[in-house]
Amino acid sequence: MKIKQVEELVGITRKNIRFYEEQGLLNVERAENGYREYHTADIARLQEIKLFRKMDISIEEMRALFEKRKSLQVCLEQHLGELERRREGLVKMQEMCERLIAEHQSLDTLNAENCLEEIEQMEKEGARFMDIKKTDIRKKRRTGAIIGAVVMILLMGFTIGLMLWANTQDPIPTGLLIFLIAIPVVIIGGILAALAGRMKEIEGGEEDEASKY
Repeated sequence: MKIKQVEELVGITRKNIRFYEEQGLLNVERAENGYREYHTADIARLQEIKLFRKMDISIEEMRALFEKRKSLQVCLEQHLGELERRREGLVKMQEMCERLIAEHQSLDTLNAENCLEEIEQMEKEGARFMDIKKTDIRKKRRTGAIIGAVVMILLMGFTIGLMLWANTQDPIPTGLLIFLIAIPVVIIGGILAALAGRMKEIEGGEEDEASKY
């Protein structure tokens, strides 16, 4: 089975499948022509990976599980403990929000330093709060992708404008002009498609989350 068929069958993108291979979660055989050939066992493994990722089990934990260094029972028990700590963090955040509302706090009266000290203490006790570093990095990557796409689109737009201007100075056959303009238009379409894919990766794709494993 080829990777395109696997994408459709399992619902995992080609890029993420490659990422799982790079991370050692999937070992795919190659045919004589050098192309990867996916078998039933590979499909089953990808379905397991998809399930575990939806349960928010990390790549590192899955690797230990697949390499038989950890049983599924132990893996799930440890993950359950982590989920309990996250839930505790959510409860603490909810309680803090409710308290600040009850105190009728405003931006002028809010003592952020005291709140942060409370959060740090709760984190020391095991509670989990938002990882601002990861959130800020994601925002930075998203902004970078948009800026890069905009620059390229503007460049293509400038190219189209330049061709139209040149045509007013020295006209060329209409068919040739349309063909030349179609090239940057197609490139713009490709840029937008690539941007959409990149944004999807940044929001939930595996490669952009690799640093947390």
